Amino acid sequence: MKQKKALIFIILAGLLWGSSCLFVSALKPYGFTSLQMTGMRGILAGIGMTVYGLLVDRKCFRVKLPWLFVFACNGICLFLTAFFYYSAMPLTGTPTAVILMYTSTIFVMIFSVVVWRERFTTLKAISVVCMLAGCCLVSGIVGGLKLHLVGMIFALGSGLTYTTYNILTKFSARHGQNAVSVTVYGFLTMSVISLFVVEPQETFPIIASDPLKILPLILGMGICTFIVPYFLYTLSLQDLDAGTAASLGVVEPMAATVYSVIFLREPMTVYSVIGVLLVLIAVVLLGKTENANAAKKLDKSPDVG
Repeated sequence: MKQKKALIFIILAGLLWGSSCLFVSALKPYGFTSLQMTGMRGILAGIGMTVYGLLVDRKCFRVKLPWLFVFACNGICLFLTAFFYYSAMPLTGTPTAVILMYTSTIFVMIFSVVVWRERFTTLKAISVVCMLAGCCLVSGIVGGLKLHLVGMIFALGSGLTYTTYNILTKFSARHGQNAVSVTVYGFLTMSVISLFVVEPQETFPIIASDPLKILPLILGMGICTFIVPYFLYTLSLQDLDAGTAASLGVVEPMAATVYSVIFLREPMTVYSVIGVLLVLIAVVLLGKTENANAAKKLDKSPDVG
């Protein structure tokens, strides 16, 4: 049951992450830069999770110093992932940046198998291949690869930092750390970093130009693309293999494609349709893997009846 709930949480997180394209599309015409939007999202995330912790789980603030350092590293990784990703896009093109960022799926899977001895089953192998192939097709990288050495280094950097975030979060979960604590302190760290990149002297005048439209969009972006999905993702890592969780994160580009077609009226190619189907197949396969793992754990558990 826990595995099923975790699978649902992580798929929902991917669907929410994918909505970033809608908020970016709505805010970009006002003149916000990608880094400014990332910064505002980070600040809102820090404020939002702090309020949640104060109202719902005040114990989340009681953290020993070594774990505080780990959680802060999480926040640094989140910020660097966004920074590298947005820096890579204009150099390599969005499709290449997306694919290279999701090399994190492979990095996490390898680390999980080698270090944590998580099982690498045939179903997992097939699902990873389907995930990456689907991501390639959905993002439009087929026929659209744009090589740029510095850009590719940035994109790989986003993959490595996102990998580190996954590993640190799973490490915290394995040692019984509160998922709310992990998220709160990670977001607080990112919000502090974000304060230095938002450029308030340029950001505030843009917001003041049409606050009734801009502020709800900024608030929605912070809640829908950061606070809720990362909280769900962190919760899911308590009950899922790190490799499985990272793989399911690839639901994001599939969701972004569907949203762009439905809401932004962007054309959907045959490649995109095939890519979406491949990602869905991978999700089903990973779900079967987790159900099989859960069944084996129940079989091994002692009979207390």
